[in-house]
Amino acid sequence: MNDLHYYYAAAPKGVGDLLTAELNEIGAQNVRQQGTGVSFAGPLEVGYRACLWSRLASRILLRIGEFPAPTAEALYEGVQQIDWQEHLDPEGTLAIGFVGSSRDIRNSHFGALKVKDAIVDQFRTACGLRPSIDLQRPDLRVHTRLDRDRVQLSLDLAGQSLHRRGYRSETGPAPLKENLAAAILLRAGWPSVAAAGGTLMDPMCGTGTLPIEAAWIAGDCAPGLLRDYFGFSGWQGHVPKIWGRLREEALARREEGMAKLPEIIGCDMNPRAVQQAKAHAERAGLQQAVRFEQRAISKTPKLSNPAGLVVVNPPYGQRLGEITELGGLYAELGQVLKRNFQGWKAAVFTGNPQLGHALGLRALLDNKLYNGPIECRLLRFEVEEGYFTPDRINPPPIENATAKAKVADSDSSGTEMLANRLRKNRRILGRWARRANIACYRLYDADLPEYALAVDLYQGEQLWVHVQEYQAPRSIDQDKARHRREEALVTIADVLEIPPEQVFLKVRHRQKGHSQYEKIEQGGAFCEVREGPCRLLVNFANYLDTGLFLDHRLTRELVAKLAQGRSLLNLFAYTGVATVRAAMEGAASTTSVDMSQTYLDWAQRNLELNDLHGHELVRADCLEWLARKQGARYGVIFLDPPTFSNSKKMDQDFDVQRDHVELIKRAVALLEEDGVLIFSNNYRRFLMDKDRLTGLNLEDITRQTIPNDFERRPKIHNCWKITRMSS
Repeated sequence: MNDLHYYYAAAPKGVGDLLTAELNEIGAQNVRQQGTGVSFAGPLEVGYRACLWSRLASRILLRIGEFPAPTAEALYEGVQQIDWQEHLDPEGTLAIGFVGSSRDIRNSHFGALKVKDAIVDQFRTACGLRPSIDLQRPDLRVHTRLDRDRVQLSLDLAGQSLHRRGYRSETGPAPLKENLAAAILLRAGWPSVAAAGGTLMDPMCGTGTLPIEAAWIAGDCAPGLLRDYFGFSGWQGHVPKIWGRLREEALARREEGMAKLPEIIGCDMNPRAVQQAKAHAERAGLQQAVRFEQRAISKTPKLSNPAGLVVVNPPYGQRLGEITELGGLYAELGQVLKRNFQGWKAAVFTGNPQLGHALGLRALLDNKLYNGPIECRLLRFEVEEGYFTPDRINPPPIENATAKAKVADSDSSGTEMLANRLRKNRRILGRWARRANIACYRLYDADLPEYALAVDLYQGEQLWVHVQEYQAPRSIDQDKARHRREEALVTIADVLEIPPEQVFLKVRHRQKGHSQYEKIEQGGAFCEVREGPCRLLVNFANYLDTGLFLDHRLTRELVAKLAQGRSLLNLFAYTGVATVRAAMEGAASTTSVDMSQTYLDWAQRNLELNDLHGHELVRADCLEWLARKQGARYGVIFLDPPTFSNSKKMDQDFDVQRDHVELIKRAVALLEEDGVLIFSNNYRRFLMDKDRLTGLNLEDITRQTIPNDFERRPKIHNCWKITRMSS
């Protein structure tokens, strides 16, 4: 039991030093940062302790083999050298994770299949039996890493990400992962504040993640205690006696620690978020220990404790044009800090550090952390008069955090930064697009705050560029904004080496009613591009959108795979791209419904361009059509409604948050017994009302449907896979 094992703890980028200290504290050996995670060694007990006690890690991997794999055959043979009966029962369940690629193994799916085949074939030969695949909660999850033709094989002892503590069942519009919340609190110095009896206040707590994690840190509560599944549970090498002893020890420590818990308070103006926060606290065993209140930020109470920590994760804008709008919120937060919390420490976690200027406080420390792919900053303050600065409602532009270079007053400096970013993105994304056979993709997405643009490339018989600029706020000088836009367009054409007439500009602003569907200018022409096996028509001049939503590329691919050999219903079908993709990849039949004849004509042209005939196109209000449709059943339904619509063609307006329950119920009624509904929308604050959708399996698949070129905008859409529960 004391054999030395070698482990790797995967973690969010930016927490390696904290994780190193944490692993040293639990008794790990040879601890050192490696990539974004930490490698370490120790007996099996150390691996178990890491799973139970790590507040920061997302995975704990136990290495079981390493070998060269320059070819797919070498990968197969290397995996077969492991005696898999030491790790898995022949009738157990298995899942394979694979990262990396090589000249011979070009994608992770192919690599994972090779690993799976090697394991299954070994069992079949030795036992006449084979394990089955379970992607959700397998008995054994194998992690494979391929780097420079060399493979590391590991067992995932966590089984699923360790940020899933077990207390959170619902999330708010911008959920913060639990291990990132713990990192924020540790960076902010919460353990020492708590030890000194200080209070914690989160005035914008959302569903309560920061206060709950703070309570568990202060109360010495192991973050893995509530979890009912670990990856080692079905592993043949698992030693329940060791694990049971560690759990008993953790329970005793929690009982002792919770008796000394300081005051912890969370406030939020959203009543539903506060309700969820209270439910999460109850599941975490903290219903008497953490106080949640519904309050606007301006109503944050002044507390009697003269010292403590204010920690807050305010919104920081994920769409073009939001940063300036949020300046007022940050200014209000700064006023609350100065008025109510002098003598305290404060920590503000934001993805737009320029908003920190609006707080009116000078930050003493600035730590870089990552919320998924988004580079964020933890701004740390001493709330004392000596650090107050003049209040600013609108934050000034600052240097680009990635480039680390000051933007000079001259226009040439700014355009050179834009040119450099475009070249870098095209080199990286262009390589990815060529490997994946992608002809249309997002090249640039407001990477630099001075150039609030989204730049999309469309490759057909020539290269076209579709540029979207969000309308500048009224506080910005319009002549300057126009000048900046014009120099950006010239730079884009120059870098991409295309004539200016192949660059199309749109200025996006909040639309009202059906205006988002109207033409924005006359003239223009259709151009042909490709997506997968499909030929498609796009229009850059006549409409606000081109007819092809690039962020739904993976969603359409999923719909097409699900619809092979089955009937497809495409609701709010737009230009029918999902219909074409499914028909090209083997859908038995398709029905596309939209109330716009313009878009249905466009869909018909897309079908004909691919020599597809006999596919049903229906002009109707989708809600009314669903209400009266009876008899027909579909194997797959793709439902992608607008966020809001009050078109004159509709009897009443539509709001996706308000109306999604009824819409989903009507759509599910048309599914075959084993049918699948893919539901998506683009409302950033969308919350699925699970309580009113009983009898359905609701799987959030948003992350799987965000393409590489939209990783900077992970909330550009949300997507759900919905099926009926088996009776």
